[in-house]
Amino acid sequence: MTLKESFIIRLPENNREILPNYYDYGVALDRVHGFILKQTGLILKMYLDNENVEEIWNVLEEDLACGKAELLSYIYDHVETGCIDYEQNENGFVIKPSINNAVYFYPDFEIALVKLPIFQSFTDYQHEFIYAKSDESLLAFLQYVYRRQKEIMKDSVSVFTDTEEGVEREKEKVTSLVLRDDVLLEEGLKSEIYRSIDEFFNESGDFFKTYNIPYKRGILLYGQPGNGKTTLVKSIAGSIDAPVAYWQITEYTTSYSIKEVFSIVAKMAPMVLVIEDIDSMPESSRSVFLNTLDGATSKEGIFLIGTTNYPEKIDPALINRAGRFDRAYEIKRPDFDLRLQYLLQIKQMERFMSKSDIIYIAEQTEKFSIAQLNELYTSAALQWHYDQAVDTDGIIRNLEAANEKTRTQEWGEADYSKVGFGI
Repeated sequence: MTLKESFIIRLPENNREILPNYYDYGVALDRVHGFILKQTGLILKMYLDNENVEEIWNVLEEDLACGKAELLSYIYDHVETGCIDYEQNENGFVIKPSINNAVYFYPDFEIALVKLPIFQSFTDYQHEFIYAKSDESLLAFLQYVYRRQKEIMKDSVSVFTDTEEGVEREKEKVTSLVLRDDVLLEEGLKSEIYRSIDEFFNESGDFFKTYNIPYKRGILLYGQPGNGKTTLVKSIAGSIDAPVAYWQITEYTTSYSIKEVFSIVAKMAPMVLVIEDIDSMPESSRSVFLNTLDGATSKEGIFLIGTTNYPEKIDPALINRAGRFDRAYEIKRPDFDLRLQYLLQIKQMERFMSKSDIIYIAEQTEKFSIAQLNELYTSAALQWHYDQAVDTDGIIRNLEAANEKTRTQEWGEADYSKVGFGI
């Protein structure tokens, strides 16, 4: 008995009156099947993607651009064949081929991919189809997809954002690298963090094998805003040969989105997963998050980095149990030596100020964060650019006043109403 004969319901034996919804769906797919056979000479089997492997379509878009996959044909003649995107680089707006409404083919794997719009009386929706010559060819293709996705992710950062509609994924190109030398931290702390990173992504993995240490790691970076937590994370992302993903926690983070994110990154491991502002995790989702971290394989091969400006909001259970966050590092305000290093070496303020003046600034800015030192530098550079002189004390006083207003929340006259939705 052939595969075709084993079906109970077959399209040629029915019409729209008998099975209206299936018939409309089936006619479109029957045309697609016939087209693939005509173009490739292959009779391919259709597969259902239970895992929602979005990586297939991410890789397809990249492979079309470099010729590893080919477009066989678009399907409907009055459905879009291109789309407009905006890229945060010198290109700006770009026109890309639409992945929807088309038939694609990988000759090396004998795999066809189809995104087909399904038109029905009550709704329209898009369906994804995977065609393969055999189970073996599909498994080989999936292994290729994940290898290829890791290659692609090394040149960019994947951003996961929890939304009302589910987890949205975006790819952001790494346009400017942050060097490790540009990270201002106390030397002992800096060395400890980077050593743990380097050993984790050492190709041989000898350290973990030699000392029988589970291949997973979690660190929590905490401290006041503006002192370099994000810069440190960026330097880590730019200095390792592994994929990096950012996960944006929102009010829409749920047990489902937590499981989805960890399922995605587990397939890309070894990799870095960054969770910024981890204290914003909704209360209703925290137990699921903790249980996921405790899972036997959920963190295997994942270097987890959490950041927070408010460590007092962190659930103690998050860092008081091995296997969740192994270490917590405080990123403090820079001391005198680091402030001087920042102004002299990174900002190179000697271009328009004497070294003695720069030392004076470093002495007078004990309570300044790195972000505030950056603002001081910008203000000084603007003054020098227009006046060929810098009022150092005036700039410091203004920034100190702003700090005090931030601390006390006293921004203006008492009779002004605050910005918000109050009446």
